[in-house]
Amino acid sequence: MAKAGAILMGESPGRKVKDKLARYGVTAGGIFVLITLILIFFYLLYVILPIFSSVKVTPQQQFLTAFTDRTADVRISDNNDYLFRLSADGSLSLISLAPSSGSDVLGTVALLDGNVTSIGRTLPADRLYALGSESGDVLIAKPVLSGVSGDHALALDYPLGSKLIELDPKGQPIVRLAASVRDKQAIILGITADGRARAALFSETSNVLGGNGSDWQSSFFAISGLPGTVEDIVVTPDARTAYVLSDGYLYVVAFGSASGWVREVVAIEPGGSQAQQLALLSGANSLLISHSDQSLSQWFEIRKDGKRTMVRARDFAVGDSPVAMLIPEHTRKGFFALQQDGQLSAFYTTIKGAIYRDRFFTEGLPQQLAISPRADRLVALHGNDWHVFTVENPHPEIGVASLWQKIWYEGYPEPDFVWQSTSASDEFEPKLSLVPLVFGTLKAAIYGLVFAVPLALAGAIYTAYFMSSRMRGIVKPTVELMEALPTVILGFLAGIWLAPIVESYLVGMLALVVMFPLGMLLAGIGWALLPLGWRSRIPSGFHVLLLMPVIVLIAYVCFDLSPWLEQIWFAGDVRAYLSDEWGIGYDQRNALVVGIAMGIAVVPTIFSIAEDAIFSVPGHLTSGSLALGATHWQTLTRVVLLTASPGIFSAIMMGLGRAVGETMIVLMATGNTPVMDWNILEGMRTLSATIAIEMPESEVGSSHYRVMFLAAFVLFVFTFLFNTVAELVRQRLREKYSSL
Repeated sequence: MAKAGAILMGESPGRKVKDKLARYGVTAGGIFVLITLILIFFYLLYVILPIFSSVKVTPQQQFLTAFTDRTADVRISDNNDYLFRLSADGSLSLISLAPSSGSDVLGTVALLDGNVTSIGRTLPADRLYALGSESGDVLIAKPVLSGVSGDHALALDYPLGSKLIELDPKGQPIVRLAASVRDKQAIILGITADGRARAALFSETSNVLGGNGSDWQSSFFAISGLPGTVEDIVVTPDARTAYVLSDGYLYVVAFGSASGWVREVVAIEPGGSQAQQLALLSGANSLLISHSDQSLSQWFEIRKDGKRTMVRARDFAVGDSPVAMLIPEHTRKGFFALQQDGQLSAFYTTIKGAIYRDRFFTEGLPQQLAISPRADRLVALHGNDWHVFTVENPHPEIGVASLWQKIWYEGYPEPDFVWQSTSASDEFEPKLSLVPLVFGTLKAAIYGLVFAVPLALAGAIYTAYFMSSRMRGIVKPTVELMEALPTVILGFLAGIWLAPIVESYLVGMLALVVMFPLGMLLAGIGWALLPLGWRSRIPSGFHVLLLMPVIVLIAYVCFDLSPWLEQIWFAGDVRAYLSDEWGIGYDQRNALVVGIAMGIAVVPTIFSIAEDAIFSVPGHLTSGSLALGATHWQTLTRVVLLTASPGIFSAIMMGLGRAVGETMIVLMATGNTPVMDWNILEGMRTLSATIAIEMPESEVGSSHYRVMFLAAFVLFVFTFLFNTVAELVRQRLREKYSSL
């Protein structure tokens, strides 16, 4: 009897063990979930933090050479194992940087016989040398490495032929020279000693004899309108534009098939300081100009008032000393600036301020300073004393400004938020603003909730408060079963089936927004006007069945009248009318389609939680309110909904979190265009969709790869904040209405 009593009192040893195991298991599960979230958080930070690391420049190697002539230019090979040295008299030397060989000079070649009067400016990525002679001739040569790896020798390639190019038929010395040679076009621009501008354009054509080689068609001409004294010149690799600096003015020269003319003259020194030198950034779309007032500016062309014009996009603060030398990177929009006081600064065009600054050269400025093609080495030359530095700057394009602020990108008419992470060109300027993606995420979530919240809450209220128990037992599991529908199916149906329907019946969709609530209201008024005997024949809680034919009829009428309404009100084409009259664009896969599809996905979540909260309101509260004379509607609005408000708010926030993190619907049902426009008829691009699309294509460890993790981190923080706010508000509402 005592044992039986103990069992009845709940003191069974087996049950205590099970209770403890269950308690410990639930506690351990919760702890492991928290640990997992913390690990995810710190792993995301581990991948993200390197993009904000500082630039490092450290000495690597130093050696001496025995050259007796002055060094005019230095280049670094692709693998950082050789140096190309060009002397002032036109001799090219190859120097090995291999530790085993020290600083051996592996060979020297004379490029040009006679006096060299100018050494041309070429883009670093071209890896060319252009030399002008005292007789008006020009030679274009490209140093290459011959032989096998580890046993290279110096060789030369002549992209325009090994013969001298007669740029000036009068035989005047070329004192200023700029050139560029790319796959299909080449350009040479020179200034003669008597102040004339001569240009040569080349275009590559197939060999007419059917061989494997190719021929160059050339045209030579003079350019009028340029001043006699020129301080610096550069040309673009597309052979269409040249920039000439003279006495505080920038002359923009345009080239045709066999002519050139001054298209624009820009005053670049309104403050009275003097422009000193020009440098083209990678891609030749931006021009750097150093000024005597310790400033540095970036210029590029934009289209304004129907024509192209140069604008001063931004200024870089370089410090208290003028710029002595500009060293652009080969394939990125970054550059180094060496100042007269020996300070070395690194910049990137989309980052405000210097990303590196140090007074590196305290014992005099180097004669030459060169950067490697990979931007990971710097070579400084003091006479015959060579210094090689290692540069650690893997992610210069990433910063707070480039991620979250408006940036004025090359060719854009004004600063803007832009996401464009990839391009076919190696000289592409990455545009990695997360603002359009965050905007698209919120836009998709908000439009999804606009569709889902009214339907889900209205359905939850009716199901929990008005519907009969038997009907509720059918409706609630059915709606909850919808949550098991894969979102990839919803996205597929939205993009392939729903989007064309919305496009074809857009007017009907808009009419349905008005007619649906109006039809429900008229149906309710009609029901109230029916005789009581008729109304009593319908069991309580089953009245919703009468609305189903009304809903079907309203939808059928709206869609059937859609072409007729479109013809009467919008001249048969509502999209053209919206674009021409209101300036509203239309994409087939737009926010309206996403809102409907995402709303269907979110409705079960909001409905289930809200319905449980409303149904769980104690019955004595409802009975007491009705007993005091309140109507069912008054009891619902002033008692039931207030008591259930914590659960209802949690349901909405859970729906918001689901909508923010949704991937497949926004991936398949939108155009994935990162535009910032609240227009419901245009698309968007979300954080989750961007991660799904671009993560497989990104190079591991690259800036793009790490920004994808940053996007995931932002999404993680968003959902964390939403859930935290939801819990705080829910607790506040529970405390406020717990006394009811």
